[in-house]
Amino acid sequence: MKSQNVLQLCAAFAIAAGGAMVSAQQALLPSAPAKQFGGSIAPVYEGWWDNADGTKTALFGYYSRNTQEEIDVALGANNHFEPGDPDRGQPSHFLSSRQFGMFTITLPKDFTTKSKLTWVLNVNGYNGTANVNLSPDFVMSAARSLEESPDRTYNVPPQFAFEPAGLKFTMPMANLSTVQKRTAQVGQPMPIDLYTWDDAKFSSGTNAPMRNPPPVVTYVVSKYRGPGPVKIAETRPKVVATKGGKPFEAFEGKASTTATFSEPGEYWLHVTANDYTGHGGAGAGCCWTTAVVKVQVAGTTTARTTGQQ
Repeated sequence: MKSQNVLQLCAAFAIAAGGAMVSAQQALLPSAPAKQFGGSIAPVYEGWWDNADGTKTALFGYYSRNTQEEIDVALGANNHFEPGDPDRGQPSHFLSSRQFGMFTITLPKDFTTKSKLTWVLNVNGYNGTANVNLSPDFVMSAARSLEESPDRTYNVPPQFAFEPAGLKFTMPMANLSTVQKRTAQVGQPMPIDLYTWDDAKFSSGTNAPMRNPPPVVTYVVSKYRGPGPVKIAETRPKVVATKGGKPFEAFEGKASTTATFSEPGEYWLHVTANDYTGHGGAGAGCCWTTAVVKVQVAGTTTARTTGQQ
């Protein structure tokens, strides 16, 4: 074979191999760098814990590789659980970046290590799955920190309620059985009040005092499901303290914001409260609290017309 032919064959092979490598790289969307828009979203199984009644709780979050874009994925073929009921309280509206422990599922007493439950999420060409795994490696301590605080006690998640004497949420509790219900009108701001309590404890590798403590409790309020845009006046409403405010002082306070809905229909709002441990508990399984609110929005949108005046 002439050297020119050999070179042509080598070049063709290199091009084909390069194309295969590019295709393989394109298929590895979860490993691709984050981007502002058009990235993948991977469902995340965070772990599980035992409940006193013999059931177990599984915790799920997600990782969006979009740094700015928020994406809606309707419940159905591209966003469901299997086997069984496809709706387990998962979001259909996805925020940007990593969102830890957004919702929980209560697993029945007869759910074993051999049982199967999978969240399927298909976004922008990436087919993602997150499987419940009851291995001891995935056991979480969501109700109490594993590390001691400087006073030899343990930090617990913040508490909040939507009414002064309402149900107190603490630790991840956003699920189908704890959904709170509200009504609203299109275009009219719906008030959201968050009554807040926390032990103001913290733990760290050295347990040295914090020089510049952050706010004792911080909130994130976001759209979770719904047919149209939702304008939240303050997505991170500030907590106004009524008691405490420093580390190891029992803390009480209140945060307020509003949500305005653009279209009628059923919406869900998600609330996360973080204590001193911060977003995602600084990589640990504690200490944050979640809840969801289902809002039935009535009214009609204003029709827009164009033409000569």
